[in-house]
Amino acid sequence: MGRRKKVSYQEEADELGVSMTEPPSTKINISAKRFTAKQKEFIEQSLDPKTRMIFVNGPAGSTKTYMAVYAALRLMGIDDDLDLMYVRTVIESADKGLGALPGDLEDKFNPYMAPLIDKLDEMLFAKGYAAKKDLMAKGRIQAMPINFLRGANWLDKIVIADEAQNFSYKELVTLVTRLGENSKLFICGDFMQSDINGKTGFEPMFKLFDDEASRKKGINCFTFTQADIKRSQILKFIISKLTAK
Repeated sequence: MGRRKKVSYQEEADELGVSMTEPPSTKINISAKRFTAKQKEFIEQSLDPKTRMIFVNGPAGSTKTYMAVYAALRLMGIDDDLDLMYVRTVIESADKGLGALPGDLEDKFNPYMAPLIDKLDEMLFAKGYAAKKDLMAKGRIQAMPINFLRGANWLDKIVIADEAQNFSYKELVTLVTRLGENSKLFICGDFMQSDINGKTGFEPMFKLFDDEASRKKGINCFTFTQADIKRSQILKFIISKLTAK
């Protein structure tokens, strides 16, 4: 399949407040909320052709996954050859696990896809437009546990690694070394919420790549803060109490 060129879409770019020399168009009809200045900054960085990887840190409810999914859908609309791969660990957040889940790999992993499905439903089902089933039927939206990434080679992929605070450093090394041509990787996590007893590799790797040399290579580190929490006002208060020294 031949890759089609980007098409000017100035009105949409003006509405989003994204300043790009060639604003992106899309064939995927996406419904999104009004963006904040910080979210617009993330969009601009995500859609920049020079950007290859973004580490995204922020507290619960600060739109990390939402913005990564939104950016992925925009990029998929620009380039028909791009697919979305959603990656998570099967680590549970509760103190007590559910035990072994029945079924095959897809059945076992489906519960961990809930954050992705929620965002797709929110963005792709507005005004009666149901694109999620079509994209998934065509294989353009897939999911995989991080345990199965060894040997993978991502070409023409937008990869979202979610809940990355639950990845070990070794798992993150496996993740970032899968990145191939015409692909972008969003690694979303929260320094506060690791469920693997202090063994998280997310914060150390975030800090490793948070330098000018990495930025020049298209690897960026982006932080949402308490001020960016959109889930609810009470959550802002809760996070402020949890982070108070």
